[in-house]
Amino acid sequence: MKYRPLGRTGMFVSEICLGTMTFGGQGEMWKKMGQVNQSGSNALVDAALKAGVNFIDTANVYSEGLSETILGQALRDLKVKRDEVIIATKVRVRTGPGPNSVGLSRGHIMDAVEASLKRLQLDHIDLYQIHSSDLATPIDETLRALDDLVRQGKVRYIGCSNMPAWRAMKALGVSARHNYARFESMQVHYTIATRDLEREIMPLALEENLGIMVWSPLAGGLLSGKFGRDVATPNDARRVIFDFPPVDKEHAFDVVDAMRPIAKAHNVSVARIAIAWVLHQKAIMSVIVGAKTVEQLNDNLAAADIKLSADELAALDKASAYKVEYPQWMVARHHAGRIPA
Repeated sequence: MKYRPLGRTGMFVSEICLGTMTFGGQGEMWKKMGQVNQSGSNALVDAALKAGVNFIDTANVYSEGLSETILGQALRDLKVKRDEVIIATKVRVRTGPGPNSVGLSRGHIMDAVEASLKRLQLDHIDLYQIHSSDLATPIDETLRALDDLVRQGKVRYIGCSNMPAWRAMKALGVSARHNYARFESMQVHYTIATRDLEREIMPLALEENLGIMVWSPLAGGLLSGKFGRDVATPNDARRVIFDFPPVDKEHAFDVVDAMRPIAKAHNVSVARIAIAWVLHQKAIMSVIVGAKTVEQLNDNLAAADIKLSADELAALDKASAYKVEYPQWMVARHHAGRIPA
């Protein structure tokens, strides 16, 4: 396992992060993601740690809080030393029926962090992320609350997720102006078949030294190799049960077709090639992989060992290229020959 910097912090996280969305399965929607119980979750955490993973991601909304509870108990059951694991969780999504049980207000953040700490059985959270934007709350209020948590020692670092580049940049400006703790990471959706990230968010991350955490690198299983134009769709696959995140399937199948011969040449699954491709891209700090079984987890973890050749990367880039939009094509035109590649 290799380790990469968590933004500018000096902390290093494993390039594969264990995702815990499959833990618990409490609540109608979360049952579709996975229903791994405590013993099964313990086995997944144990396998990840033995493989060198030191980074685990969850959220207070996963399985209506049960994912955090199961993860916290797993760390206790496995007697994991606190300084040997970096725990990330999130706040923003609705956690109750009340009008203030959602969002990024100071009140909700302060309530949510205490609830997460209790469920996780921890005295601090290493990386506390806002799950997405809250357009009803000024970003200044959100950042001040997060800064207070850092100063209180309840949170070590903060990050954002699912946030437009312009709003993330505005947040960095507010933090710099007021000397608040700033976002050190961005958790985003990015796959070889959905490369929208490269338009605005990746350039921002490279410019501001933000570590990118990738969620759903297999597009909800669509890029696992189990799906394709000439492949029988498995009825029990999560992508069938819950068709998310949105993907242009025709384009995705073109990409899967390009990955199959490369996977065969390496004698590995298509899923490993899809994850390996993401790990080869700029600004990527860690790729989050979730699993229902240890066998599935081990296959995904092994993606970190794959070294794609320049020719293989070129072939995959050609098959997966996204349509360049304005103003990108104008910037490229004006800077041709001026900025080194």
